Amino acid sequence: MSRKPGNRKDGVLLRDLDSMHFICPIIYPNRCDNEAFISEKIDLTNIDRWLEEKNAGNSGYQYNLFQVVVTAMLKTMTLRKKMNRFIVNGNTYLRNEVSAAFVIKKEFDDDGAEGLAFIHSKGTDNIDTIHEEIRRQVQDCRSGKIDGSTESMDFFNKMPRFLSKVIIKFVCFLDRHGWVPQSLIETDPYYSSVVLTNLGSIKLHAGYHHLTNWGTNSVFVVVGERKKRPFTAEDGTVEMRDSLDLGLTVDERIADGYYFSGTVRLLKTLLENPRLLEKGLEEKVEY
Repeated sequence: MSRKPGNRKDGVLLRDLDSMHFICPIIYPNRCDNEAFISEKIDLTNIDRWLEEKNAGNSGYQYNLFQVVVTAMLKTMTLRKKMNRFIVNGNTYLRNEVSAAFVIKKEFDDDGAEGLAFIHSKGTDNIDTIHEEIRRQVQDCRSGKIDGSTESMDFFNKMPRFLSKVIIKFVCFLDRHGWVPQSLIETDPYYSSVVLTNLGSIKLHAGYHHLTNWGTNSVFVVVGERKKRPFTAEDGTVEMRDSLDLGLTVDERIADGYYFSGTVRLLKTLLENPRLLEKGLEEKVEY
């Protein structure tokens, strides 16, 4: 079936935007010039308790904090649909699916190679199905299997430099119009709904990561280190608890501040009540 004129293979053109959201992508065309950064502190008490219960007696691939964050982001973006918008070539689109991508370090070594993981979620997915999909992709990556996007980059890298630069410039033109062959970008994280990086696993404190003008990604999440922090109760008492820093970089053109605020409230609710992630991504949550 043919696509409606203006739509892309990966998204539907939004034709009923208000005037501000129609004009902003035209006068502010670059994603990297429209970044907004949001920093959050997450109480890990309930997540740690839930993970301990979930992994009890499990001698195989265990559930971990990063999987919880990935699933929470997928559920958040499933329920908060404006977060799944992207802007390319002055037009705003709603992505056809909710997806997440991240880099897998094959070996924790200075020269260790990296692979790409790309999760295509469905509304019926939950923490268990996402956990299994991450396990499968990590296993494939560390077995030596090379993903399609890495193969494409390796191909360009082996060509004469002047020729590869010309071809890559042409591919950038195709990118602006949604015409890049799927084989080149099938695991490209910058074509996902949300890119995540687990900097806490390598002991980095940074919370910010830039967006890119390449691709369609509008949300980047940095998972920082866990650390002890003081939390103040309603009665004024202070307790030291394990916490996690989260940094979210978003394209501010896809929604307004009020919408971003509601999105962060939902994300915190999911992370601090991880049992909600046992339900389908499309099941609504009170927050």
